[in-house]
Amino acid sequence: MSLVTETAAESTAVPEDEPRRAWPAVFALARFEARDLLRYIPVLATLLLYVGYTAWTLFHPQDGMEAFPALQDADRATQNGPLLLGIALFVCVNRCTLRSRRRGTDRQFDVMVMEPWRRTVAHVLSVVPFAAVTALVVLGEFTRQALRPGAVGHGSLAELAVGPLYVLLCGAFGVLLARLVPSTFAAPVGVVGLFVLGVFVSAGTSGAQWTRWLSPIVDETSRNTVLPTDLVGRPAAWHALYLTGLILLLALCAVLASGGRTPLLKAGAAGALALTVTGAMGQSGGVSPELAAARERVSVSPERVQSCVRLDGSTYCAFPEWTGRTGDWAGAVDRVRSLAGGTAARQPLVVRQRVEARYGLDGDAAIEPLTTPHQVTVGTRWGGNRVPEFAVAVAYVLVAGDESKGGELCDGRVVTTMWLAVGGDAHPMTALANVRLDDSVTGDAGVLAPTSGLSMTAGQTDVVRELLRRPRGEVTASVKRHWSELTAPGVSTAQVARVLGVEVPKEANDCAEE
Repeated sequence: MSLVTETAAESTAVPEDEPRRAWPAVFALARFEARDLLRYIPVLATLLLYVGYTAWTLFHPQDGMEAFPALQDADRATQNGPLLLGIALFVCVNRCTLRSRRRGTDRQFDVMVMEPWRRTVAHVLSVVPFAAVTALVVLGEFTRQALRPGAVGHGSLAELAVGPLYVLLCGAFGVLLARLVPSTFAAPVGVVGLFVLGVFVSAGTSGAQWTRWLSPIVDETSRNTVLPTDLVGRPAAWHALYLTGLILLLALCAVLASGGRTPLLKAGAAGALALTVTGAMGQSGGVSPELAAARERVSVSPERVQSCVRLDGSTYCAFPEWTGRTGDWAGAVDRVRSLAGGTAARQPLVVRQRVEARYGLDGDAAIEPLTTPHQVTVGTRWGGNRVPEFAVAVAYVLVAGDESKGGELCDGRVVTTMWLAVGGDAHPMTALANVRLDDSVTGDAGVLAPTSGLSMTAGQTDVVRELLRRPRGEVTASVKRHWSELTAPGVSTAQVARVLGVEVPKEANDCAEE
């Protein structure tokens, strides 16, 4: 009996060079597990959806504001794409890790040369190919945006790394959960629990900067504001370090839970914990005094950091990253000024780029209108609706004199202003709808502009709509001929309609008559 035992012990003894020879087997198992993950419908479906949709957006023609991307926002836009893929990997990697337990083959694995902790390493490594695919998609998506003719700004490698790191994080967490809670129901419950926890943390600690950055993906993007790259102020590098440390920590904890007790693994786990804590502390600092002062300076005194150029008599002042866009602004100014009469047709303007940066990326505060005569505000976004909105600002500066008086226009001068703003557009009726809050060309509505907008009554809308239906040259000649009457303070909408030969609308009331 003792001879049989000794013989069995000798047959299962691990050779001295076995640790070195075991790693090729670990990598081979990782390749097998990666291929096996593709057999799971959630992983395959979300991967195809992610890659396919991104590829469609890359080769689909972009127009409007999408044709003028800001790269300091485009890098963050790559982070939400892998969300579903990460969740699918979390659930399916967890299920793969529990395969031997579900099928009752743990005993067979116990007599194999490869230790359980090495199999855990293989499961963690099986997610790496999916992270690599995510990295390629992210790189392609950002590169396509950077190559667009209207692109401005600079991206961040740390922001671009968040998507692939998120995929790795989901995989490592799925393996760890399988080792700690060996049940197939743990992963679905974990997804729901993490979602509820995320909502609770966001709702309960909305003002705490450090808690927001504990989430893998921190989204803070305003629909109206694009900040210069050096004013973004996101701790992207610290966050990437935090995610890297967290991935290593979860993976090594899973290995330790599987029986790996070597000093190297324990030291690695301690180092990963230190890396995670360092990243978490670094990203929790909030807005530095230097950044707050820079944002204040750009918001209050943009001329101190801008460069200006003269085009066709007007001056265009832009932040350094937007200097290449002054030609687009000049084209919009020329279209508006070409429809004006009197001195307005030759009036030099100062177009100044302005942004409200004091509230960060989430700030949507309105920009105060300029009181200096013949100065016009242009924002940091361009394309789409921003073009006719800028044209509205140019038009009411030509009509009223300065931006601060634009909000006071509610008489017949609104008709003249709106004709100047959209009359020279290639699709004037569409431009009219785009600058109105209700996206219509009938009835009362507010009109958008970079600073203060206008208000159009139903009668004024009817007159403008009728003017846009007539030949552009005919209306332009009439506006130039009667410019003094059309821009006189207090002129009524009915008077403007009669001067321009348009039927006076039934509802011609405006502020001058109320």
